[in-house]
Amino acid sequence: MAHQLGEPEPLDPRFDRSAWWRRDRFGMFIHWGAYAVPARGEWVRSHERLSVADYQPAIDAFNPNPDFEAWADTARAAGMRYAVLTAKHHDGFALFDTRLSDYSTVHTLGRDFVAEFLAAFRARGIKVGLYFSLLDWARPDFPHFGDLHHPMREAEEYRDHTPDLNSYRAFLHGQVREICSTYGDLDVLWFDFSYPGMGPEQWGAADLIRIVRELQPNAVLDNRLEGSGPEPGSILTDTPTPFCGDFTSPEQVIPAEGIRGADGTPVPWESCLTLNNHWGYCRHDADWKTAPVLIHKLVECVAKGGNMLLNVGPDAHGTFPTQCRRILAGIGEWMDANSASIRGCGSAGLPKPDWGWWTAGGSKLYAHVMEAPVGPLQLQGLRRDRVAEVHLLSDGSQVPLVDAWSVADHPDQAFVAFGPQPEWTYPLPDPVDTVLEVTLR
Repeated sequence: MAHQLGEPEPLDPRFDRSAWWRRDRFGMFIHWGAYAVPARGEWVRSHERLSVADYQPAIDAFNPNPDFEAWADTARAAGMRYAVLTAKHHDGFALFDTRLSDYSTVHTLGRDFVAEFLAAFRARGIKVGLYFSLLDWARPDFPHFGDLHHPMREAEEYRDHTPDLNSYRAFLHGQVREICSTYGDLDVLWFDFSYPGMGPEQWGAADLIRIVRELQPNAVLDNRLEGSGPEPGSILTDTPTPFCGDFTSPEQVIPAEGIRGADGTPVPWESCLTLNNHWGYCRHDADWKTAPVLIHKLVECVAKGGNMLLNVGPDAHGTFPTQCRRILAGIGEWMDANSASIRGCGSAGLPKPDWGWWTAGGSKLYAHVMEAPVGPLQLQGLRRDRVAEVHLLSDGSQVPLVDAWSVADHPDQAFVAFGPQPEWTYPLPDPVDTVLEVTLR
């Protein structure tokens, strides 16, 4: 069946689990752990070749008192409706209650930060997810020398180190069972990540997915039990594995087009992006993306049928950096007026217009006008006889269709004007993104 204008393309029924997630469209990623103490990003151990002993001062100094209610309020005010916290990153230091290791905040501080995070965000009506690293650089049974990413990958003293993958798989599966059985229903599970030499076979992905589906049958999963940011795995093929995931996860990039499978049908996807250039807190990184840029990127994701998961890296005290809060507040101000063009929306089935993007949801089309026209604005891709009415989404005011002399040579095309004199040039009501709600006949 052909894709009808303004109607979403049908997805394979195997993606039904992600229906709520595809409606919400916009979530918060939170990378937080002891790596906030050195404040050089969450990969500091790998990048600087730090041993477990070298890293121990960061563990010892990590004694935060986060206000999770403030975190949740910030996410909700920004228009986010789901959030994913790093329960454990590659450093192996867990923020949750694990009986399988004493390398956790419960052991060092008596605090189960995962439980506290989940309670605060659930109380605000925000769906919750946990990120869990498949890597663990603190484990002696994990590959060291010669691994692509381990901090000791080039350390001569580990040249003869022999990993014990059977032991590591048992530990990995045990911790996944703990997070899937301890904290109630999880909306998202975000595994990270597979790479050459360490993939589905090493993780025991077939058994791992059975544990997850036994305990969390409704959780939406990413694709990284067999993939990574640039490598989607089998989810796009006509022979997906049982552990291929519910969505693919491009990282620090927005695909040129919506992501499709081998048969040409859409596949759910989510671009995970940082506010600056690091996931974990980095004191020296001041390369902040602006709220207008991120609004445009969110719209672009939705227009291409995808989600955006926007990351915050709290500091060692457990506080969102001031600039993060300012950027998120700016996004939230725009979302307060225009969220109907994001939530529940997707591709409109129209070519990209010169002035911005189209999204579609329900029975409406949404024109995201990011570049002011000279004179009337052509609703590119729409014939005039298809348009019943146009309103400014932010306040519901009518935006009239016009028959100006300047566009008389395009009588079949739909044009609107932003002011009483259609031939004149007016500034956009919202210079960041003026959203027009278009009702079709």
